[in-house]
Amino acid sequence: MKSEHAAGGGKTCCLTCLGSCLVYTCARRCVQRSPTVPLPVVMADGFSQAGKEKCSEPARRGRVSGPCSQFQRSFIQRVTLLGKLPTGFVLHRETKQKVAAILGTDQEAMKSLPEGDLQNYLLSKVLAPRLFHVTVPLKGLAGYKGARTQRWRYYTLQGTKLTCPLRDPEGLQQWLETEQFVKTLWQWHQADVNIEGDIVPAKVLQVFRALVENAVRTCHLSGKVSVLANRAAVWVAMETSTGQVELELAPTVEIPTAWSEKAQWPRCLKRWPSPERVECIKSFGFNLVARSSYHWQLSFPQAERVLFEQLDEDGGCRRRCFQVLRQLKEDVWCPGQRPVITTHHLQTVLFWTCEKYPHLKDWQVFHQALLRLVRKLHRCVSQHFLKHYFVPKSNLLQSASPSELDAVAQKVAFFLKNPQVTLP
Repeated sequence: MKSEHAAGGGKTCCLTCLGSCLVYTCARRCVQRSPTVPLPVVMADGFSQAGKEKCSEPARRGRVSGPCSQFQRSFIQRVTLLGKLPTGFVLHRETKQKVAAILGTDQEAMKSLPEGDLQNYLLSKVLAPRLFHVTVPLKGLAGYKGARTQRWRYYTLQGTKLTCPLRDPEGLQQWLETEQFVKTLWQWHQADVNIEGDIVPAKVLQVFRALVENAVRTCHLSGKVSVLANRAAVWVAMETSTGQVELELAPTVEIPTAWSEKAQWPRCLKRWPSPERVECIKSFGFNLVARSSYHWQLSFPQAERVLFEQLDEDGGCRRRCFQVLRQLKEDVWCPGQRPVITTHHLQTVLFWTCEKYPHLKDWQVFHQALLRLVRKLHRCVSQHFLKHYFVPKSNLLQSASPSELDAVAQKVAFFLKNPQVTLP
């Protein structure tokens, strides 16, 4: 899985399929540099087909399986689209017909992009108006097995032996071994990503960063896209029609066949969502994201998306409250390029509040419901503690700046004392 291109004359390698699989195409020959076999579309362990059929049609459309979308398959298309996309479009989730008008493209051509793909791969990854999180699925790991052998790790990222073992991961982190998969392509066993059977995220990120840097150069995007230095993950800055935006490109192993053992959900005596909805949501599985040195980070984007999309089936005002909460955060409480509180934090606050107040009567009076959400947010920010919704042992604010959190808490407290503000 090494990032060097083949030696020889002619044009250097270019990255032709960054979003779906990392493949170099050379002038003299095509060298496959990373796994490209798609994960099989199989049933999640322990969940029936009937459970999936209980999902709504939008939820089924949003699921990522089989061939990847156009946006994932092509780095150039994604850069071109985001480069022309106004920030207001991202915030207000326009239709694909409006996208075509914005970009000046043929609406008939846009019909080939399902609405779910457009939203899932661009809009639902918005952390802030100019801050994006974009997952890049890695292929060639199929048939995930949750059980693994217990052993100590005695190695550095360079592969040298340590005298003391590495700590077992906590919270949203876990090891990822090649033995945890029934089928693995040979590239995952190579030393540039694997140490003693562990697939090491820092090594995957190193290879991935080299691929991204090479793509920017060979596709002549250096004036528009730059890979940011001194970041643990792979971040790029890109010029758009309304200014610069930053994107985290996160290599991700999708596990659509199981539910994480660390996800303590649903909880005992939980009344929201319904048992049928829980079965549907868990059937979407989870992701493992390369964002740190040794351990992979658990992520539940599909489950969170389905949970959010089906909030107001009873006619409540949950999503409207969330939209106003987000706008207040972005305009008043926590503006800026890299805010300490992101949209994902607000979504987590919403989920916990919906679980505590599951009935429609709690979400019929808008101003009361909004203030309930604001109070929950204020409590979490003041205490510097926000439990992950699916893995409550993990604090989503653990690495946040305490001073920045205190500043946000003061602004939210001021709003609670005088909530008669003209809401957006």
